[in-house]
Amino acid sequence: MNRPATMVATLCFAGAVSSYTQSVILLPIVSRLPDYLDTSRDNASWVITATLLVAVIALPTGGRLADLFGKRRVVLTALATLLVGSVICALSDSLAPLLVGRALQGVTLVVIPVGVSLLRDILPAERVPGAIAAMGASLGLGGAVGLPIAAWIPQHLDWHVLFWVSTGLAALALALVSTRIPESPLRTTGTVDVIGTVGLAVGLTALLLVISKGRVWGWTGGVTIGLAITCVVALIAWATYELRCASPLVNLRLAARPVILATNLVSVLIGFTLLGMLLVSPYLMQVPHVPGVTDHGMGQSVVAAGLWVAPAGFAMLAMSPVSARMTTSVGPKATLLIGTAVMGSGYLFVVIWMDEPWQIMTGVTITFAGLGIAYAAMLGLIMASVPVGETAAANGLNSLMRSIGTSTASAVTVTVLAASTVMVGGREFPSREAFERVYLIGVIAAVAGVVLITLIPGRRAAPTVAGRAPAPVTR
Repeated sequence: MNRPATMVATLCFAGAVSSYTQSVILLPIVSRLPDYLDTSRDNASWVITATLLVAVIALPTGGRLADLFGKRRVVLTALATLLVGSVICALSDSLAPLLVGRALQGVTLVVIPVGVSLLRDILPAERVPGAIAAMGASLGLGGAVGLPIAAWIPQHLDWHVLFWVSTGLAALALALVSTRIPESPLRTTGTVDVIGTVGLAVGLTALLLVISKGRVWGWTGGVTIGLAITCVVALIAWATYELRCASPLVNLRLAARPVILATNLVSVLIGFTLLGMLLVSPYLMQVPHVPGVTDHGMGQSVVAAGLWVAPAGFAMLAMSPVSARMTTSVGPKATLLIGTAVMGSGYLFVVIWMDEPWQIMTGVTITFAGLGIAYAAMLGLIMASVPVGETAAANGLNSLMRSIGTSTASAVTVTVLAASTVMVGGREFPSREAFERVYLIGVIAAVAGVVLITLIPGRRAAPTVAGRAPAPVTR
């Protein structure tokens, strides 16, 4: 029989692999893809968009399938899909196969939310808060620590090695989960909601395309407006159907409960602040320093910028046991509020001090420390408000909301940085004011999150399921 510590470590490793897979292309090679693939910059951007499109569909669908057919089974399927997608990417020299591989890699984002639900089912009750916090920390650890590694590889080795590393990590995670993790004994009843899945896929795909491509296509362009209309119509029709469906993909009545609704809205803002900081800070450090033109530039290499960001992942990991203790002592609501406030203070720090790499590192580290506190509390609020048989679907929906936040952050960040630029050696770089605006938007998002958290109902009886102890009580 596997020990709880082994099971937690195994699923945390799988979560970190999932997070690393998303970061390997975010910073290190995204600007070089047009040359690698002999294609235009706009076409190359679909390499990122394809992953996001699949992820936003996989998150709610994977959560529901996990509740119906087994959480371990869904985690193994996601890791196997990651393995296949990584091999395809590693063998690709043109756009089409790389898009296929990256789309398959998008499925792996279900590992963390489903893994959290699985840990709740298979661990002793007293180990659950710490396990959830550690699982949440794997999100930041894989991304922040993976960046310098992923940046070093294309500078010294062929860029395909990035994906061979992903292949090896996916294979190891798949082997560990298959041998170290038991299946959850809990199942919910129902059937697969095919119509709901298709309807949600259409609506979310249209939404993500508007967010990620609106700037390129033009916010008032025909394609963008057409997609926006499609999104609204599809989601309204989907919601209407889900409310009448006997076995819905997403239990909207449950999702509309004040605790869950407010927490999911906070998740959007947390996703926004997470990616905003991770995306803009390494870029700021790489801006060349030209006196009188780019005084804010620091001239760091891609690898150096990644190394400056890496401590943030360890800070998030260090905060996971703190988050667990806080959740137990003061409740998930207060813990979420504190964590979100800490995230905002990291942004505020950089708004005031953004002249040296160590200052940027400090701000990023503070932000990720806050995320380490907030993430587990956010999941705690969700799982305290849903039946045990629906935790994977609820966590998948929460992760979906966070993904919408990160996608929005990417679009907003690019737009703000492009609005104010200076020329250096024939190349455009964002001005200091542009970076300051991005960081200020992060402060505003965190403040909005704090306000939303204060609106979460204070105390709520947790649902019970036959044969299971009550879920933790929200405070």
